Amino acid sequence: MKLLDETSGRETDSSSHKHKRRNQVETIHHMTRLPADPWKPHRHSRLFAKGCLLRLRCCLERVCGMEWYGYAALGMLTAILSFVMDLSVTKLLTVHQWLYTQLEDNNLLQFFCWTLYPACLCALSSSLCHNICPFATGSGIPEVRTMLAGIEMPNYLSLTNMFTKFLGLICTLAAGSTVFLGKVGPFVHLSTMMGDFISNLCCHVQATKEKKANGDMLVVAAAVGVASCFGAPVSGVLFSLEVMASHFATVNYLPCFFSVVCGALTFRLFSVWSGDEETLEVLFKIHFPSALPFLPMEILLFALLGLLCGAVGCLYLFLHRCMLQFTTTNPGFYKMLKTEKGLYSALVTFFLASLTFPHSVGQYMASKHTMKQLLTSLLDGKQWTSQSHNASVQLNPEAVLEWGSSGCPVYLSLVVFLLMKLWMMVLACTLPLPAGYVMPVFIYGAAIGRLLAEGIVSMFSTTGQKWSSINPGGYALAGAAAFSGAVTHTVSPALLAVELTGQFSHVVPALLATLLANAVARSGSRPSFYDAVSISKRLPHLPSLMLAHPRLLSTQVGHLLGVRTVQLQRAANPQEVQHVVNTSTERQIPVVDSHESPILLGFVVRSELLTFLHHCRTAESVDQHLEDICSIHSAAALLSPHNTIQEAYSILSLAGAQTVFVTDRGRLLGVITWAEMKRILEDSVKEI
Repeated sequence: MKLLDETSGRETDSSSHKHKRRNQVETIHHMTRLPADPWKPHRHSRLFAKGCLLRLRCCLERVCGMEWYGYAALGMLTAILSFVMDLSVTKLLTVHQWLYTQLEDNNLLQFFCWTLYPACLCALSSSLCHNICPFATGSGIPEVRTMLAGIEMPNYLSLTNMFTKFLGLICTLAAGSTVFLGKVGPFVHLSTMMGDFISNLCCHVQATKEKKANGDMLVVAAAVGVASCFGAPVSGVLFSLEVMASHFATVNYLPCFFSVVCGALTFRLFSVWSGDEETLEVLFKIHFPSALPFLPMEILLFALLGLLCGAVGCLYLFLHRCMLQFTTTNPGFYKMLKTEKGLYSALVTFFLASLTFPHSVGQYMASKHTMKQLLTSLLDGKQWTSQSHNASVQLNPEAVLEWGSSGCPVYLSLVVFLLMKLWMMVLACTLPLPAGYVMPVFIYGAAIGRLLAEGIVSMFSTTGQKWSSINPGGYALAGAAAFSGAVTHTVSPALLAVELTGQFSHVVPALLATLLANAVARSGSRPSFYDAVSISKRLPHLPSLMLAHPRLLSTQVGHLLGVRTVQLQRAANPQEVQHVVNTSTERQIPVVDSHESPILLGFVVRSELLTFLHHCRTAESVDQHLEDICSIHSAAALLSPHNTIQEAYSILSLAGAQTVFVTDRGRLLGVITWAEMKRILEDSVKEI
């Protein structure tokens, strides 16, 4: 029998070697003949073009694997997509501003222009999602990280969803700071759609039908999405590590950095070629004093800022969870969100735009500024409140003009901005359209830091103490990182803030404030923003479900096993094997010693069972047994019925396995697959 196995193994190796050799010869020569088809003319031209493409593929594969070209293409195409989106949004915002300026003689017409323009855009965005692809609404990050954890979610990576989300996000961003929504989350979703398409293309070029089980391209795409939004490669990889992947494999670091560098470089180069920038610069050009960035004693103020941002972050997350619970439990509200998405978006946007109208409350919130202008003005290194105390200080008029246009002190405008935007952001999160939530909380945190710094300057400006010379822009930078880190339960916003501004002198204060804000926000096992969305949508994502259902940590696998799995004994005859093939769709079938003594020996692959049946039909022998023809593979990992769901989930994720066997003293009890894990998690969601 061993001789037969060795001989068959050699024949298999020889045949595979000959097959590869023949493919190479066919690639280089003219053997890829095209069938004669009268409907497809220019046969020789098509044959020549196909031969050139095949030769090009061979040359590229000699340099490196085809997946590396996919990583480069992913970074560059995502950056181009981001640039086209930013260009379109800029044009639409310019049109809105021009219309508003042309109607400056009539306040009533200006009001309708200010409110109806974003209301129509948001209604269009919601209608596109409702009529074309309902999966395009929201951020998309909770769904993507559920897929990265191994759970399949159909239609979330389709090209239809990508087209709908792209157009809908343009309409959302063109509404401006009225609805106060961003770009990061949906663009990460768009990037993963692009990554899935490129992954399928690479598999087609390589003539392989199976993609990598661990979804390397999707993990890389999540990092590229952030890098292509801001041109920040390092924080993009860190964001992917913290938010997207439950278990980040170290083998993904090099592809992630390679792809995000391609994306960030392409994004910056397009900004230069379009005339927006003169060279490769940071996205927000601000200037802090380099001689003495901050005093040593200011570390205490940065720590206080971190604690303050953490407390406000807890309040924001609490309001957000209450709003999510209200939208899912109130029957009338829930029905309106399901059937009248366009109308609901138009009404809410009209209401928010009415509050931000520059001739009403909007004059105290710098409502004429776009999202980018708001963040740029808040990060300004000059002191706004020192104008009345020190005439020699040269202020940036563009930064202070809009915040002080109402004639009141700038810190009063900041207070109104913070009080109003807190509940307005929560209300905007209910809009059923593609929207991101990172940039709004980033700007809100910058306003908290700016208010704290301006208040300290105002208190000590008359005393002549050293505190009067502090840099408010540094506090805005640390506040932006701390608040966004508290809301998302991540540290990457600290590095993102530094990469966006280039002010590496404040990396330590930003990290300190972010860590303290995270400590406050995580206390009491509070879910993050994305965890709350996952729980509200009842997504089978275990890290989120454990926050809402702590009993999952102690739930044992043995209590949740379903129907007894199909199994084969090692002496199975062709009739038993045929029955298993007909009744089971699993790729790995467990093999036991016998049905009376179900001691697990390993598993056999489904393709080998088909080969076994074919061999039995060809040999016309009924005396063949499973162990005579098929090789029994040993199981890589085994679970005990006393292991928890979290341990089973970790093994499936880390090992990249599709099947894990549950045994008790060697006896097979059941099988845990990704489909079974999804069923267990969905059942747990119903109990929330």
